[in-house]
Amino acid sequence: MFEDNYRQRGLRNKLVRLLRQKGITDERVLSAIGKVPRHVFFENAFLEHAYQDKAFPIGEGQTISQPYTVAFQTEKLNVQPGNKVLEIGTGSGYQACILLELGAVVHTIEYNRKLYEKAKQMLPKMGYRPHFHYGDGSKGLPAFAPFDRILVTAGAPVVPDALTEQLADHGILVIPVGDREKQVMVRITKKGDELIREDFDYFSFVPLLGEKGWKK
Repeated sequence: MFEDNYRQRGLRNKLVRLLRQKGITDERVLSAIGKVPRHVFFENAFLEHAYQDKAFPIGEGQTISQPYTVAFQTEKLNVQPGNKVLEIGTGSGYQACILLELGAVVHTIEYNRKLYEKAKQMLPKMGYRPHFHYGDGSKGLPAFAPFDRILVTAGAPVVPDALTEQLADHGILVIPVGDREKQVMVRITKKGDELIREDFDYFSFVPLLGEKGWKK
């Protein structure tokens, strides 16, 4: 069982205050970040990094995203309780925990077998139970579509058609789109046959690998 002590909860509260100062206004998102013990995703030697607002390597060439990035993406996704959400790029599993705290039914897919296995073992021990899938997330998860929300946690060269096709009517897709170094955060809202695109700030994500993403 993991430890979540008074000091760690205090550091989490401090992180929430910082995110509020940086412009995150959705109190539900801030509350979720205040609940999920991010330090559990870090090796003991690196625990002091857990509540700093920065990304951190988790192995396999991947990172646990900067808390501000997680909060920004989640806020733009506008998750409502009961929404069926597809997360593309399980990674450490931290973002999936945030989505579950918001009351979503979460399907999360991971391209890297080691990360998939690790998250699948760890999250239930923490009390978080998304539906885990291993495979090419760039193609979405058609067997479980449509989704009310789709969140992509890796940088894509384009918005894959497969993902917009798997959105429910009035569904929202949030995805970083650009080159391998820098991406703009894009929100697509589906209204009937119309796709409404909004572009936000620039971020830097690991590449979205797969048939509809970047090749290795």
